[in-house]
Amino acid sequence: MKKPTPKDGILDVEAYVPGKAKAEGVLNPVKMSANENPLGCSPQASIALASTAYRLAEYPDPRASALRAAVAEKYRLEPDRLIFGCGSDEVFHLLTETFLVPGDNTITGEYGFLQFAIRTQAAQGEIRYAREPNYRVDVDEILALVDERTRIVFIANPGNPSGTVLEGREIERLADSLPGDVLLVIDGAYREFVDDASFQDGLDLARGRENIVVTRTFSKLHGLAALRVGWGYGPRDVIDAMDRIRLPFNVNIPAQEAALAALADEEFQQRSLQLVWRWRPWLTQQIGGLGLEVTPSAANFVLIHFPATPGRTAAEAEAFLAKKGLLVRHVASYGLPNALRITIGLEEHNRGVVEGLREFLGR
Repeated sequence: MKKPTPKDGILDVEAYVPGKAKAEGVLNPVKMSANENPLGCSPQASIALASTAYRLAEYPDPRASALRAAVAEKYRLEPDRLIFGCGSDEVFHLLTETFLVPGDNTITGEYGFLQFAIRTQAAQGEIRYAREPNYRVDVDEILALVDERTRIVFIANPGNPSGTVLEGREIERLADSLPGDVLLVIDGAYREFVDDASFQDGLDLARGRENIVVTRTFSKLHGLAALRVGWGYGPRDVIDAMDRIRLPFNVNIPAQEAALAALADEEFQQRSLQLVWRWRPWLTQQIGGLGLEVTPSAANFVLIHFPATPGRTAAEAEAFLAKKGLLVRHVASYGLPNALRITIGLEEHNRGVVEGLREFLGR
């Protein structure tokens, strides 16, 4: 008997699995598995959200006009070159749906964000992985994979789950070396956590190029992960094409109003950054002192590598910490079976995870 079947390639997609939020037998565990802001969100964002409770019968502004104007002003961008989505994930979805046809390919690093592959495969494209020596994006490795069917190169800067960065001159070299009809997409979800003043996030480069899109999110620094707000900046023709297939009311009213308030609350943003900048080097030093390798991170998390020795593996460490109410992310799905990604938390969380790892290794 005939029945509906998915199009080619859909059943080959490995569904995205988020960081764990529960631990068996533990009430209210500490979640250090999803790179959420441990301070929550701006109080002003909460107030703005509450103020929309009486507007639930209204459709949202399909252009997110007020938020569009605020983002454009803050980052000195042209408003008509912005697109807003249900998280930056939707912007990636719009890019692949707009620019890929079956048989095309996209390229990312071997430890690239999983959504790059999922969105490519959903559009019946091929995802290609470029080697990342020392967990860093390598421009030459990417360029070696480019062919006449390449349509998009995705990089996250800083990377997820690595936390490493690609220097500005290397991004420019990559942009200069790509064919003009290949989009370079720079995901800046963790850009704000970089404390190097010389870091280049791609926005300046994108201003004068016809094939660069830069994306950002309100989920990390601003603590609005529950509301799903992201945006992209790119060439007018690219944004216009994506806008034609974007769902007309994709960013809801509470999300738009909370994001607008969060963007204006610089005091909360600074507190969030200072927390990360204080505890990121401390965690790196303390965990390194336990004999574990820590990849230098510019994001709000650290990537820790474990031996494959039975009794000391990453999977066993994750399970051990979970029993203590500390949830971290095993990143085997990223091709790193011997690593854990740990979000930087409040002081007691950071100290707790170090002590938990010390106990695990000393068993």
